[in-house]
Amino acid sequence: MSAPTAPPLRKALKRRAPGLRVEQELWASGRRIVVGIDEVGRGAWAGPLTIGAVVVPKDRRINKIRDSKMLTEREREALFDRIADWAEHWSIGHASPRECDELGMSDAQRLAARRALDGLGVEPDQVLIDGKWDFVGGGRTQMIVKGDATCLSIAAASILAKVTRDRMMRSEDEQFPAYDFAWNKGYPCPRHQQALRGLGPSAIHRRSWAWMDDIPWTGARRYVRPEAQGSLFD
Repeated sequence: MSAPTAPPLRKALKRRAPGLRVEQELWASGRRIVVGIDEVGRGAWAGPLTIGAVVVPKDRRINKIRDSKMLTEREREALFDRIADWAEHWSIGHASPRECDELGMSDAQRLAARRALDGLGVEPDQVLIDGKWDFVGGGRTQMIVKGDATCLSIAAASILAKVTRDRMMRSEDEQFPAYDFAWNKGYPCPRHQQALRGLGPSAIHRRSWAWMDDIPWTGARRYVRPEAQGSLFD
């Protein structure tokens, strides 16, 4: 079955295409495997933290890739298989809700990134990260502010990560319909918060977060990590 055709780009997106300038400069300097990565789910109250990793080809392009936050769900879904077929390598890494609680969000993000990079099956020469924080390390990273909007590798990774996590949360909605995960994807919204006040957290909620202190009548207690002994990644 062929991948669905992405809808025509809305006018507001036509002049906001991410480019290959950074990748081309790195290729020209001898870095052969350049990986763009991006995360989704860091601010959610439930579900995994998810990171996508993508190696784009040097000689082939596909249209309509944008930062996943700029696209509708339909547009992202239509692009997912197109990107997966086009990419030289791609992978998704997750940190579970329990790992987010037990490790803390910073180490959970490092863990998900490591899983995504390990899943590529190739050793990166350079890793491109959206933002100002290096959660990969190893002396091979380059941070790009607004990279998901300007760098093609990162933008492609943002779509694969977002669609994968959204599909997982829609599946979880079948197990936990009261929380409306199919719509909110684990992020706070009035119906989600109302369900928490009445039912307490589900099995996929992050129980170390401050909102747990606002639902004491459900009998659920906030998870408190033992005193930190240092990062697993130090």
